[in-house]
Amino acid sequence: MTDREGQEDAPTAEGADKNAAGPERDAVTEEQKAQEQPQVKYSMSPGFSSFLGSNGIGLGISSYQSGKFYLLGQNTDGGLLVDERFFRKAMGIAVPDKDTILLATLFQIIRFKNVLGPDQQINNLYDACYVPRELFVTGELDGHDVGLLKDGRIVFVNTQFNCLATPSSRHSFTPLWKPPFISKIVKEDRCHLNGLAMEDGVPRYVTAVSKSDTIDGWRDRRYDGGIIIDVATGEIVIGGLSMPHSPRMYNGKLYVLNSGTGDLCWVEPADKAANAKLHVVAFCPGFVRGLGFHGKHAFVGLSKPRYERFEGLALDKRLADTDSEPWCGVQVIDLESGSVVHWFRIDGAIGELYDVAVVPGVLRPMSLGFASNEVLGLITHDELDEAASF
Repeated sequence: MTDREGQEDAPTAEGADKNAAGPERDAVTEEQKAQEQPQVKYSMSPGFSSFLGSNGIGLGISSYQSGKFYLLGQNTDGGLLVDERFFRKAMGIAVPDKDTILLATLFQIIRFKNVLGPDQQINNLYDACYVPRELFVTGELDGHDVGLLKDGRIVFVNTQFNCLATPSSRHSFTPLWKPPFISKIVKEDRCHLNGLAMEDGVPRYVTAVSKSDTIDGWRDRRYDGGIIIDVATGEIVIGGLSMPHSPRMYNGKLYVLNSGTGDLCWVEPADKAANAKLHVVAFCPGFVRGLGFHGKHAFVGLSKPRYERFEGLALDKRLADTDSEPWCGVQVIDLESGSVVHWFRIDGAIGELYDVAVVPGVLRPMSLGFASNEVLGLITHDELDEAASF
């Protein structure tokens, strides 16, 4: 670990094994392609790793562009530990409890379980090891945010079909809810439904880029067509947003990332959407997407533009006005002051993130993927069920 000009470079724990074969062949091929990209550099603010450690948390980050799923924590030497795995088009992350992580990917939703007990370690280092235990093959639905219902079922935003859905034991998915303005369940991304706010195992709010009911209609409404919808009533809570993402309920408030302006906000509802107020907590220099919380802090994901500029978005002007370049990473923001207290930055081939989630109660988390033979050799089991009957 080195300290240069007020920032620290972070080492990486990479899980790729290029000797894998059989069903893993496609994943390995994709992993090899990712490895051939220009090198990625990680840096952080001084004290970021200590901040994670002192709060007893890890941090999950997904990058659909690179297919990376990261778990960050504080290393035993006090530095930053970066566990990095490959999952094609890694998207929404949910952490219902310290032993469970959900991850939406290109055509699957994966439920990881931590196989370590409270006093166990693996590789003499990690205090949590998240292993894929259930995979739901959905096909390519452009799944975005994901959550866990109180009955244990997974719920996810099915963007291609403009609905909330759950995996089906027979089909690709079972639709659970659609916005009232969407006329039918059809494979046409009409409104770009993307974000999901859960509370106590219940979907409370969703975000969409528009209320369009024609294929690809949302692309012409990116500047100010964004909305937040109350799932229970189907009513629009607030409109006039710019490509909103990552709605979250936290301490009784509804937070959202107004991605097209670069703002972390909270919403003050009213009897009518036109009277609702959007309160800006902080501006971030990037396309904000991915939001987690711990204590009085928000963890906000930032991405660079997909092309040269954020064309058609207010974010372009905001960056110019602040003489700032967009960057990729995570900023930790004090919810009371709006100031950035810590940051983690990614430079190089990776420029876009999707989600950020806090993993509570762990210091050095890792996961296993399918581009490595590690998952073949890690065998754990429950105690013998002596009361079992057949």
